[in-house]
Amino acid sequence: MAEIDLEFRGIHIDHLGMYFQELGAIQVTDTFPLIYEAEGWSGQILSEEELAFTAIFKVNAVRVRFIAEDEDTLNEVMKNYRYKTTRIGG
Repeated sequence: MAEIDLEFRGIHIDHLGMYFQELGAIQVTDTFPLIYEAEGWSGQILSEEELAFTAIFKVNAVRVRFIAEDEDTLNEVMKNYRYKTTRIGG
């Protein structure tokens, strides 16, 4: 079993859940931790909090856990998930 926790900032929690679903997972819980199950791997949205950098500038921080049967599967899921969370400024 392989697992890793990551933190994503500034991405709405609904989008993070949708990305698990787009990778083939099915949501199995409606409360924290939000669990998404797929064949050979699962994803969990563990928590969300608001970070204040100034009195006005605030962003969300979401902790996400990836669990897979093996390192290769974990690396593949994380690569595909990170691709979905890539934000290009402009």
